[in-house]
Amino acid sequence: MSIYRTHILLPIDEGTVLAGVFQVKRRLERELQSRKMQNEIKVLESGSVGIVGKGVILTVFPDRMYYFQVKENDIARIIEEHLLKGRIVADLAHGHVADMTADLTAARVGLTREQRRVVLDKAWAVDPQNINEVLAAGAYRALEKIFSDKLSPEQVIEEVKRSGLRGRGGAGFPTGMKWEFTRQAAGAEKYIICNADEGEPGTFKDRLILEGDPHKLIEAMTIAAFAIGAGRGYVYIRGEYGLSIERMQKAIDQAREFNLLGKNILETGFAFELEIKKGAGAYICGEETALIESLEGKRGNPRVKPPYPVSKGLWQKPTAVNNVETLANIPAIISNGAGWFRKIGTEKCPGTKVFTILGHVEYPGLIETDMGTPLREIIFSFGGGIKGGKKFKAALLGGAAGVFLSEPLLDVKMDFENLKESKAVLGSGAVLVMNEDTSIVDMLFSIAKFFAHESCGQCAPCRIGTRQILNIVYRIRRGAGKKGDPQTLLHLAETMFKSSLCPLGQSLVMPVKSALENFKDEFALAISQSEK
Repeated sequence: MSIYRTHILLPIDEGTVLAGVFQVKRRLERELQSRKMQNEIKVLESGSVGIVGKGVILTVFPDRMYYFQVKENDIARIIEEHLLKGRIVADLAHGHVADMTADLTAARVGLTREQRRVVLDKAWAVDPQNINEVLAAGAYRALEKIFSDKLSPEQVIEEVKRSGLRGRGGAGFPTGMKWEFTRQAAGAEKYIICNADEGEPGTFKDRLILEGDPHKLIEAMTIAAFAIGAGRGYVYIRGEYGLSIERMQKAIDQAREFNLLGKNILETGFAFELEIKKGAGAYICGEETALIESLEGKRGNPRVKPPYPVSKGLWQKPTAVNNVETLANIPAIISNGAGWFRKIGTEKCPGTKVFTILGHVEYPGLIETDMGTPLREIIFSFGGGIKGGKKFKAALLGGAAGVFLSEPLLDVKMDFENLKESKAVLGSGAVLVMNEDTSIVDMLFSIAKFFAHESCGQCAPCRIGTRQILNIVYRIRRGAGKKGDPQTLLHLAETMFKSSLCPLGQSLVMPVKSALENFKDEFALAISQSEK
C-alpha cells in the first residue's frame, strides 16, 4: 500500500468538464508516470470546491494551494516548480500567494476561505462516484443510526422539528412540520419528491450538491421516506443538468448494489425505491404542484391550493416535496442531533445556507456559511469585493424573483427573519452583485422579460400582467417613459401578487417594488429625460 506525500484534487462539474478537466487529468497522470512519481502523488477526482468560471481547477494537498485556468501545457511546470521544488506557480495561483513560506491559511481569500460545511462537507473531499470513498467519509451512518437505535418514524420527525430546519428552496417552511403533515395524512401510499429543477437565474447550488455528493441526497430521501411512510421517491432534475443526472443515477445504482436502496434496506425489512425524472426546462416546474403535474406526464401547470401536496400530491396521494439543499441537511441532523444543529446560525433560522455569488465580484462561485452572515461579508470577504476596483451599487437577492438591495442595506443579516424586516427575501440563495455602472432599469427589464417568457399563461393576472409590466419597463428603457409609469408598474405587480394562481405571478412584485423604492432616482431620471 502506497503512502502518498501529496494529493491532487481535480474538481469535476459541468464547467470544468467543458474546460477540459479530463484531458488535463490524463496529461497529469502521464507526466507523473514518466517521472516515476505516481507512487508518491495521488490524483483524485472530487466534487466542486465552489469556484466557477475559472476553467480547470487543480488543488494541491496538504498545501491547499488552488490553481486556476490550468491547461495541459501547464502541467509540467506545476510538477517541476511546485511538486519538486516547492515553489508556487504564481500566475496560476488563487490569491496571488507569493511563496510556499507564506501562511496559506491567513492568505486564503475569496471562496477558498475556511467555511463551516454541513451540506457540502464531503462534496469537495471525496470522489462522488466511488461509493467506498463516500462510505469511508461517513455516508449512510445517519440511516444506520435510525435502524440500530430503533428510532420510530415519529422520533425522526420530532428530531427534525427540534432542529428548526427550514426549507432552503425559498419559502422557509419548517421541514419537520411538512413531514409530520404528510405522515398524518390519510392514505397508505405516500411519496417523497426532491425538487432539483433549479431554474432560478443565478442559482446553481443544487447542481453542485448533486454533482459533488449524490449519496447524501439518497440517504436523506431514504430517511424522509421512512419518516413519512413512503415506499417510493423521485428526484426531479432539470434536464439540462447532464452531469447531475449521470452521477445521481450511478449513485442510485451503487446504493442498490450495497443494499442501501430496494426491498430490504440494511436487512431491516424497510423498502424504498428511488428514481430520476428529467425536467423539460420550464421555470414554472420549480413550483411544487407544477412539478407534480409534470412528473405525472402532464403539462407543468400549477394546481389550485388548497389542497396542498402533503394531503393530495403525486397522483392525489400524500406527498412531501423538499428542495435538494433542504434534504442535504438531514443526515447531519440525525447523526449529530438537533441540539448540535441549533448551535449553528441564528435562533429562528438554525444551520448554514449555501449561497451562489455572481456578477461583478472577483470570485464568483458557491459558499456555505452560517445563517445570519451579513451580506457585506458574503460579497467582500467570500466574493473578494467588486471586480476591477469599482464601487458597489446593488445586489439582487434570491434570483429573478428576488429583491434589489442598495448600499445602505449591505449589513443586513442573511436569514429569513432579518431579511423579512428589511423587506427582502432569502429566496434560492443567489447573490447577484452589480457595480456602479449597472443600470437598474436594464436589470428590471431583463427580469420582466424573463417572467413574461416563463409565465405558463394559465391565469389571466400573470399572463397579461407580466406582458404589461414588460412593455412599460421597455418604454422607460428606450427613453419613452411617462410620469405615472412607476405607479402603474407597482399597481400591476401588487394586483398580480393578490390574484395570481402561483408564486411566479405573485413574486414579480418583489423585484419591481424594490427597484422602484431603492433606486427611484434612477427611474425618475430616465423618465424626466424622455419627457424633455
